[in-house]
Amino acid sequence: MPFQLNHLPARTAKPRSEGITLALDKGYSVRQAEDFCESASEYTDIVKLGWGTSYVTKNLDEKLGVYKKYNIPVYFGGTLFEAYVLRDQLEAYVELLKRYELQYAEVSNGTIWLSENKKLDIISKLSEQFTIFSEVGSKNPDDIIPPYKWVKMINNELEAGAWKVICEARESGTVGVFRPNGEVRSGLIDEITDQISPDKLLFEAPQKEQQVWFIKKFGSNVNLGNIQPSEVISVETLRLGLRSDTLFDFYSIDDEEIKNLYSNNGNAGFSHEIT
Repeated sequence: MPFQLNHLPARTAKPRSEGITLALDKGYSVRQAEDFCESASEYTDIVKLGWGTSYVTKNLDEKLGVYKKYNIPVYFGGTLFEAYVLRDQLEAYVELLKRYELQYAEVSNGTIWLSENKKLDIISKLSEQFTIFSEVGSKNPDDIIPPYKWVKMINNELEAGAWKVICEARESGTVGVFRPNGEVRSGLIDEITDQISPDKLLFEAPQKEQQVWFIKKFGSNVNLGNIQPSEVISVETLRLGLRSDTLFDFYSIDDEEIKNLYSNNGNAGFSHEIT
């Protein structure tokens, strides 16, 4: 950091297994990826090349090289996986991951029909060679999955070999664990995390209000995904209580210290009421 500030929440260090920020690259050029990494690589744990964008990305090898230079793992979006499975080309997909030397892979069925048993079988087999993100939840906003089924599917996929299970929200943040207006299905989240530790989950949260909700709910080291590259630093400030939305959530000094701080500064510039 360029300067010192006391009483900030403790953040896990890279490489992280908790407090992950997963950025969504929707088609960055090599130069854009370089600029992004230069400014935010310290706060970016993994990059997902969204849906099937890797198929149409120019200079893909060069762009992957940029992320590798900054020690940021990359994986291809779940929709590309589904496109291969739909065409009965799973083995070709595995060879594709090996060709690009990718450590991570996503197994999802948010759009295609894939039986639970088949999905678990694929997770089990791929986990022998890759670190697996599996994804639970539908991309169809009318497909409402009851909480008990979320819990069952998540547990089964973790047992099959998934490292983290992604809770679906899409790029828009309007499906899965969110209502069509972007509001968090808080009851669903409560029921899931009552039975499954949040550190085993990665919550897609593309909207700032959603990021704030999860950080307030689970703390600075909650796993968040589908973060726009331009918002990675913003998310880190939310995690550290350096944006107004979370400024007082992680402010750990006691009331006496706060009162002294007010006294020394003549209350100027403070909006937090101390009684």
